[in-house]
Amino acid sequence: MNPSYDGGAPPSPAGPVAGYPGGVPSAGAAVPPQAPAAAAPAASPASGDPARQALLDVRQEVGKAVVGQDSTVTGMLIALLCGGHVLLEGVPGVAKTLLVRALSKALSLDTKRVQFTPDLMPGDVTGSLVYDSHTSEFTFREGPVFTNILLADEINRTPPKTQASLLEAMEERQVSADGVSRPLPAPFIVAATQNPVEYEGTYPLPEAQLDRFLLKLTMPLPARDEEIEVIRRHAEGFDPRNLVAAGVNAVAGGSELDSARDKVAAVRVAPEILAYIVDVVRATRAAPSFQLGVSPRGATALLNTSKAWAWLSGRDFVTPDDVKALALPCLRHRVGLRPEAQMDGVQVDDVLGSILASVPVPR
Repeated sequence: MNPSYDGGAPPSPAGPVAGYPGGVPSAGAAVPPQAPAAAAPAASPASGDPARQALLDVRQEVGKAVVGQDSTVTGMLIALLCGGHVLLEGVPGVAKTLLVRALSKALSLDTKRVQFTPDLMPGDVTGSLVYDSHTSEFTFREGPVFTNILLADEINRTPPKTQASLLEAMEERQVSADGVSRPLPAPFIVAATQNPVEYEGTYPLPEAQLDRFLLKLTMPLPARDEEIEVIRRHAEGFDPRNLVAAGVNAVAGGSELDSARDKVAAVRVAPEILAYIVDVVRATRAAPSFQLGVSPRGATALLNTSKAWAWLSGRDFVTPDDVKALALPCLRHRVGLRPEAQMDGVQVDDVLGSILASVPVPR
């Protein structure tokens, strides 16, 4: 069962390393069947880190507005720590927009939302040159991409030309117009959403753009008890448009994020772990069900997210279980099923799970 979070105290950061087949792990969650649980590592000095504690407190704040999506919040935190982007997949009504707004509030970050539609133009996202009649000059008017967290709602409903306008912003953290490059605020990530069941009128994201996303997180429908809690909160007057009334407060900011990033960069990775990551990635290229395997960029992403998760778990070194825990959300959007595998009902996560079970784990 997917781990959940009810808004109370966050699970013990010194718990066992987690593996989570749907999104990303929550601290203290159990390792899935394909990743046998190892003994819980002793908490390192990093477990008392104020920056780490502040980021763990963010989940408690978001839990005041969003029920049962703790693993997705953890994934968003990992993306911020790694400076990567997130693809959120879930049916309408599972609080994707609310989660991003609550996370931004808890982290004191600016966020803007763009509803991607078939008639959306690139300049509507990145900004454009506007003629000023008073000065008789063209000035650049910034688009919504100039923010910390850009919520690209239903990104697959806009044509490829507009989707491509995001590539420079996602990769270079800048927007170029009229020969001038304008840097985006730091931190900057894109949280793009898409509906997994409705494909009419959509434009599938090309592989080059999918590969720019650090993680693909699935937001499941809530369990029965969680859905009862959602309804109870609404019955008591909860307004998802009023986060202040919900009690969501800023508990971290840019300084904590900067400090955390420095410490994540210092997490140690043994040569055996590096080889294990490469072996997992190379196995996707040889899998009979895949016509497209993971690129070296995917291997780098798996390395960086494993380091971030290790640090959030209170350690300054990466274990094989860290790699297993992040393998599915980090790799599932970077592979492509063969048509015959799709016809047989093969699921990407199942193939990746088999790969994790077959690749030898370093001891």
